[in-house]
Amino acid sequence: MFSKRSFKIISVAILALIAIVVAGFFLPEQLMIPVRGATPADWNHNSFWFKPWGKSGVHRGIDIFAPEGRDVISACSGIVVYTNTIENGGKVVSVLGSKWRVHYYAHLKQISTVAGRFVSRGEKIGTVGTTGNAVGKPAHLHYAIITQIPYPWLYRSERFGIDRMSYLNPHELLMKGR
Repeated sequence: MFSKRSFKIISVAILALIAIVVAGFFLPEQLMIPVRGATPADWNHNSFWFKPWGKSGVHRGIDIFAPEGRDVISACSGIVVYTNTIENGGKVVSVLGSKWRVHYYAHLKQISTVAGRFVSRGEKIGTVGTTGNAVGKPAHLHYAIITQIPYPWLYRSERFGIDRMSYLNPHELLMKGR
């Protein structure tokens, strides 16, 4: 049984957590192209959710082509939540930005940040590479945006349709406000 004091502390903590979650949705999101010097001409505007796409079935992001070693910069300000090497993505960085969206950067040649660090929009987090399943392909950054709160209106009754609720089109979001 909780005492009145314990109940009050737990209630305040829950309300604070709810306030933080809600506040995350109201933080403004200003994105920039995550490869230094890149323009929209450096990626295929229709490659998001293109299928068939290798082992993953669909392409859940866009590939921004650039010379190997070019700076990859954070598209938004946020907390680096993951840096590591994984099979398909190679060297990857994930940044939690506003609106509870994770910005995923893959195929990096080099990682220039660490998990737990706050990065500012435009700050270098790595370099363009060909790691993971990009070995033997032209150097590029695979950039995806994943919402932590699924958007049910994006659901499609097709293969991978439920996944669509969590992946947002980076091309559309990068072009907003241009």
